[in-house]
Amino acid sequence: MTPRRAPAPTLPTPTIKTPKDFLSLVDFDAAALDRCLELSAQLKAGRVLGRDAPTAQALASRHVAMLFEKPSLRTRTTFEVAVCELGGHVIGLTPDVALGKREPVADVARNLERWVDAVVIRTFSQRLLEEFAASAPRLHVINALTDEEHPCQIVADCLTMRERWGTLRGRTLAFVGDGNNVASSLALACAMCGVNLHVASPDGYHLPTSAVQRATAIARHGARLRLFTDPADAVAGADAVYTDTWTSMGQEAEADARRRVFARFQVNEELMALARPDAIFMHCLPAHKGEEVTAEVFESPASVVFDEAENRLHCQKAILLMLLTWAPDL
Repeated sequence: MTPRRAPAPTLPTPTIKTPKDFLSLVDFDAAALDRCLELSAQLKAGRVLGRDAPTAQALASRHVAMLFEKPSLRTRTTFEVAVCELGGHVIGLTPDVALGKREPVADVARNLERWVDAVVIRTFSQRLLEEFAASAPRLHVINALTDEEHPCQIVADCLTMRERWGTLRGRTLAFVGDGNNVASSLALACAMCGVNLHVASPDGYHLPTSAVQRATAIARHGARLRLFTDPADAVAGADAVYTDTWTSMGQEAEADARRRVFARFQVNEELMALARPDAIFMHCLPAHKGEEVTAEVFESPASVVFDEAENRLHCQKAILLMLLTWAPDL
């Protein structure tokens, strides 16, 4: 029997607005985010075609540089694989020669735009990333994580939820823990997708006011963002429970204090039992089992953490295609 071929991914079309850069979830409007998720699903289904995939040479002769100031397993690996599987070339840059250490950020960006088509950057400051992107009008810049946002992770999370539920609209996601970059980007994506988001954090660790205001301004389909100080109240009846490490990169000196503050925000079996019976558990990884989540929940059938990690590849392929093969004339 001839094996059934996966449906061929269709490349983005100019009917949907696409930005030059992907620095924040709001660089995609709701239509572009929906299209990105559709394209990601098509690319995932079509990966079995390998070199016969219609996108296998979509980035032929295109160069994508990687510039990471923070450690990375999932983001860097999946972006490098994505570029290669789309027929492009990866250039590894070392952070000690870039991002303002040897020369101004603007000069680095203006050099790179003469040589490469895109730069994937993981750094600390969102403002630095924005300065970098604004300095090079021909260069596509992708946020691989800053202290303020983690948009590529959240696109993969949305795909994972869509795979489980079919549609996102009307669902409720509870985020338990620090109102950090992941939570901020989740707030934006949930607002655009019509997902109700409950965020439970200790006093002093809530979502930034700016993230709440931005999410509220773009909310669709009745999506509501609610803040809690009691994780049980946030999780009650939720379709998914999401957590992240209590101590993010760059906050290591606060680790002991944060463990004490966040102790009652651990996602364990008792907390999961308050969610819907079919609720899923989500985590952007790396996880610290025994801290923000117990090993029992992390390894349970409800856990989709490795589906999220796998989906990073497919969503980052989609983001690259949308920026590099469907960009406005500059």
